[in-house]
Amino acid sequence: MKAIVINQYGGKEELKETTVNKPSINENQVLVEIHATSVNPIDWKMREGYLKEMFPFEFPITLGWDAAGIITEKGSKVKGFQKGDRVFTRPATTRHGTYAEYVAVEEERLAKMPDEMSFEEGAAIPLAGLTALQCIQDLGEVQEGQRVLIHAGAGGVGNFAIQIAKHIGAYVVTTASGKNEDLVTSLGADQLINYKEEDFSEAVENIDFVLDAVGGDVQSKSYKVLKENGKLVSIVEPPSEEEARKYGVNASFHWLKENGKQLQQLADLYKTGEVRPVINKVFPFHEHGLQEAHSLSESHHASGKIVIQIKE
Repeated sequence: MKAIVINQYGGKEELKETTVNKPSINENQVLVEIHATSVNPIDWKMREGYLKEMFPFEFPITLGWDAAGIITEKGSKVKGFQKGDRVFTRPATTRHGTYAEYVAVEEERLAKMPDEMSFEEGAAIPLAGLTALQCIQDLGEVQEGQRVLIHAGAGGVGNFAIQIAKHIGAYVVTTASGKNEDLVTSLGADQLINYKEEDFSEAVENIDFVLDAVGGDVQSKSYKVLKENGKLVSIVEPPSEEEARKYGVNASFHWLKENGKQLQQLADLYKTGEVRPVINKVFPFHEHGLQEAHSLSESHHASGKIVIQIKE
């Protein structure tokens, strides 16, 4: 099957189109014919070698950890899915990723796509959507009426976090550039702070929960706007325990946990119109398409998700 792999760490030019063996499945897995995948920051961070200690994979490595497609084979112990089902998934983080025509996935990491969801939309949801859901719902335990600050609201995770927090009934503040005001407002943000013109730490206070997707000074300043015993969750770097204690807040770092049931929860929210993916651009499935997609992701100027169409 066709795949885009890296044979060594480095720049986007390391993404090479090649032919690899189609995955075999075990009794608890299904084989998904991938119609679309997406690009996330983990992809190019792994490509550059930043995550090689966390994930010491052997080369060649097929990047990509989002997929939407159709089940073509299923293992003998798989009960909840059938051949022909339209599914989307955030597979386990292995060296056999989703920049490929097929991927093997465990049943517990799968969810069924609503009929009205396109494969491109399905590919845009899993990693970013699950990250946002777990931060807002599981770690933040955000409740109706609380005040939430979501940094980088125009980004992939930020898009979903705004919608999920609004679905719960929170008052949502987000940081973004002025050009993205219409976007974040359409997703449900109650207040936009244009980070290019205004210091968020002077513009808001009494925040119950902060989702940090930026790190650095933004993370440090976020403690100032939180209520006592408020919560901060970062998805980019572990917070300073010392700083958190100084401000009397709870701070943690979150790495996504693959979860098919929670992905099905996002599918249900899609069906009711409460959560929708925002797609920035769709690229073709060849090495130049992936290289361009990585460049866009690394620029940090993409609002929404970057999708790769594998099969029309």
